[in-house]
Amino acid sequence: MAFTLPDLPYAHDALASKGMSQETLEYHHDIHHKAYVDNGSKLIAGTEWEGKSVEEIVKGTYNANAVAQSGIFNNASQHWNHTQFWEMMGPDGNKMPGELEKALTDSFGSVDKFKEDFAAAGGGQFGSGWAWLVKDSDGSLKVTKTENGVNPLCFGQTALLGCDVWEHSYYIDFRNKRPAYLTNFLDNLVNWENVASRMS
Repeated sequence: MAFTLPDLPYAHDALASKGMSQETLEYHHDIHHKAYVDNGSKLIAGTEWEGKSVEEIVKGTYNANAVAQSGIFNNASQHWNHTQFWEMMGPDGNKMPGELEKALTDSFGSVDKFKEDFAAAGGGQFGSGWAWLVKDSDGSLKVTKTENGVNPLCFGQTALLGCDVWEHSYYIDFRNKRPAYLTNFLDNLVNWENVASRMS
């Protein structure tokens, strides 16, 4: 079964006033994400992975011992990552639900400390990758970072929040200022209601 590019859950210009321009979303969703969908669909055609879910493909093709991952993994994982990313942002849902605020405070000491740790993870990821808030298999909340397209599925974790720190995610709006992009993401772009819904 071929991958399908999901529609954005909001208009291309819906995040412009919050620091992510229409141009960024047109490039990021319509070109970059579409390339992962198109390339991944070609690579799985006629293989054992055709007909499997994206999650099954990511888990089944990840190699913890490989310096470079396979083309199937890279495209499937980036398709999954971006599908989550669009849902984790939005023009609405920017007020943090109480249960999420409590969970973050219990785990990190305060919401501000969580944001500091998350921004440090994203800012400290050398080269391309992602910053994550995850629920680990023991139920604890952790901030992690992954290189390239690697994601929490590879480690049996639940992704609650992810931020793309590949340059194509921020260069149009923030040029080389990745820390400013991360701060803006946390303060203005995250749909915290979506994040909270992933905890159960």
